[in-house]
Amino acid sequence: MPDLSTTYLGLALKNPLVPSSTPLSHELDAMLHLEDAGAAAVVMHSLFEEDVKRDEQMMDRFLLNPDAFGESAGHLPAGHDYQSRLDTYLEQIQQLKSRLSIPVVASLNGSSADGWVELGKEMQAAGADALELNAWYMPSDPGVTAAEIEHRYLSLLQSLKAVVSVPISMKLSPFFSSLPNFVQRAEQAGAAGVSMFNRFFQPDIALETLTVVDRVQLSSSADALLTMRWIAILRGRTGLSLAATGGVHSADDALKMLLAGADVVHLASALLQRGPQALHDILQGIGRWLEEREYDSVAQLKGSMSQQNSPDPSAFARAAYLNAIDSFTPPDGVRY
Repeated sequence: MPDLSTTYLGLALKNPLVPSSTPLSHELDAMLHLEDAGAAAVVMHSLFEEDVKRDEQMMDRFLLNPDAFGESAGHLPAGHDYQSRLDTYLEQIQQLKSRLSIPVVASLNGSSADGWVELGKEMQAAGADALELNAWYMPSDPGVTAAEIEHRYLSLLQSLKAVVSVPISMKLSPFFSSLPNFVQRAEQAGAAGVSMFNRFFQPDIALETLTVVDRVQLSSSADALLTMRWIAILRGRTGLSLAATGGVHSADDALKMLLAGADVVHLASALLQRGPQALHDILQGIGRWLEEREYDSVAQLKGSMSQQNSPDPSAFARAAYLNAIDSFTPPDGVRY
């Protein structure tokens, strides 16, 4: 059997499959089932900046300063009895670490430095093996430049890195003017890895009610192609660990990411749709493919088709766009 082990964020993993940030990590049993199916590590669901601030505001209004509410104040819980989202999150880290034998990565989702340094310290103290910094800012103000947004991300990373010793991975969006440059600067700022790409849920418009609605849109295998391309470009150009996330639903999808140069492959939609069995099937498929082609290990496979190692580096550049357009053939019976 080929050696499936890999290294991510300095952590030795038994294989490259890592469930990413999903609601599944709310449930200890779900995490135990994923470990049984072969998960090499887990990324917890994100702790959102907005939720932490909302809890703080509620604590201040109702528990710390309840005088304005007269007699009703006597019915409020005591401050030490209130279970905030942060308290719950830290307890979940401790639970997972006590029951799982695989690394646990805690996830922070925010865009400002306020409080995140302290949160990162508390997550590390609770036992997290690494932190995933999911920094996302929606630039609706035309006066905000791309350079300012990137500076905000890197400042947050540096502030967090200054107070924690566990490795930090940055989960990135594809919306950078020069992604390789930002990744290089993230490495200089102390990141241990990058995860590509954050997949945003987009608002929709309900035509019947003319309202804006939020819907969860799960990925498809086609979504993996953008990530695969950038993984292939970055492999060999950075010392950071590379995690591929978004669109991995089969062993074929995962193998393409590894060939491009990913150190690990994150799984989310496939698990939400098919449960732990999806992880088991993908892992078995990777092992069979390697064995059939006489690969000794994932390490031998990893990055062998990156842009630097490809016999045709232009396949990952602008030439691929031109070739794709030229190769299109209309379906039978369709006339233009």
